[in-house]
Amino acid sequence: MLTCIIRYQIDPTKRAQFAQYAQNWGQAIPRCGADLIGYYAPHEGSSTLAYGIYNVENLAEYEAYRARLAADPLGRENYEFAQKERFLLREDRTWLRRVSDPHGGSLGDVQKGGA
Repeated sequence: MLTCIIRYQIDPTKRAQFAQYAQNWGQAIPRCGADLIGYYAPHEGSSTLAYGIYNVENLAEYEAYRARLAADPLGRENYEFAQKERFLLREDRTWLRRVSDPHGGSLGDVQKGGA
């Protein structure tokens, strides 16, 4: 499993447009085959950094997903919305592979009375 983290630099005066963009991806991304973790907008600290995070099985599946997303009506509309409104100033993608499980006991351990 690979995790894509998209780091956006957004126009801080257009946070509402970014929120609409994120909500649209919230519908289109899962429909097109990626496991969306979520989109995150500025709250405290930087007013220009935002993130989108999702998982795909591998880079070949990512390419297939991107093709489906480009053909999806809401996906196309969202790309056009971002171009028209110009709230995205920069977009960088980083691909990560998880190398450890979350810390702490599993749900099974808790149910058995363990840690």
